[in-house]
Amino acid sequence: MEKKRVLVSGGAGFIGSHVTVELIEAGYDVLVADDMSNCDSTCFEGVKKITGRDDIPFVKMTFCDAAATEKLFADWKIDAVIHFAAFKAVGESVAEPLKYYKNNLESFMNVIEAARKRGCNILFSSSATVYGEPDILPVTEQSPRMPSTSPYGNTKQMCEDILRDSVKAYSSIKGIALRYFNPIGAHPSALIGELPRGVPNNLVPFITQTAIGKRECLSIFGNDYPTPDGTCQRDYIDIVDLARAHVYAVRRMLDGKMEQDYEIYNVGTGTPLSVLELVKAFEKVNNLKLNYKFAPRRDGDVTAIWADPSLANEKLGWKATRTTEETLAAAWAWEKHLAGK
Repeated sequence: MEKKRVLVSGGAGFIGSHVTVELIEAGYDVLVADDMSNCDSTCFEGVKKITGRDDIPFVKMTFCDAAATEKLFADWKIDAVIHFAAFKAVGESVAEPLKYYKNNLESFMNVIEAARKRGCNILFSSSATVYGEPDILPVTEQSPRMPSTSPYGNTKQMCEDILRDSVKAYSSIKGIALRYFNPIGAHPSALIGELPRGVPNNLVPFITQTAIGKRECLSIFGNDYPTPDGTCQRDYIDIVDLARAHVYAVRRMLDGKMEQDYEIYNVGTGTPLSVLELVKAFEKVNNLKLNYKFAPRRDGDVTAIWADPSLANEKLGWKATRTTEETLAAAWAWEKHLAGK
């Protein structure tokens, strides 16, 4: 039987590279397309080493170019597309909202337009940011979406709506939105992981860069939140667990198992962990002492959010399995790999 082909837009980045590995290992053909504006070739080369595949097709392009997007779909038989190609820095989105609206919305609409002409199903990379500051925890897929605290978060809500409305209007496509919580860690091989440009926006790369000496001190923003230790609580999910969820979702689409034409799933562990707990766990697992200090709260940070992942557990047959200790050990191994240690 002919293998199904999955297009991974933005597939050379942190999440996209891990998803590419899991798709290949699950027996899918993968086509990667990326404009490389937010990454270099490190992770894509790592994917080749992990999978033992030098022949993974790659196209350098921007999905904001409608003609290039159309040509990609015309040149390749694509059964499903996973859309990661988007700008993702919350702070930058506040400073440059038009850049984010133009890139994140236009690229996704071009993908849907090309996909609907060919009956290609769509998996959208959404985010727990759509829940804003929730009133009730944990959040389920039925929890209300709250006003976003950033243009980045707003683009996630708008893209969900665009996909929902497109699926409703065009019978040729089905769609799934996966709402990620906080992806952290690296592949156990230490060949791919999170590789931020400049100062990291996310916690774990800042932790690992502080541990290795790239950063002088880790700032923990706020220790006066109404949580057990005063720091924000999050649902930190291992990047490999997150990547596996995409394989389960793609399989559900391509095997015709979807119960609705548009489905939404939370992808999290269901267990909250505070920022301080994560820092202390990193120290313990890797036998290190981190230089950290408490700093004033950051605009846009919610107090606490974690998932109820039971719908994904039940319908996708997926469950997070990697421990926090495994995840933080992998993150540190990746940082050492980057430093040649």
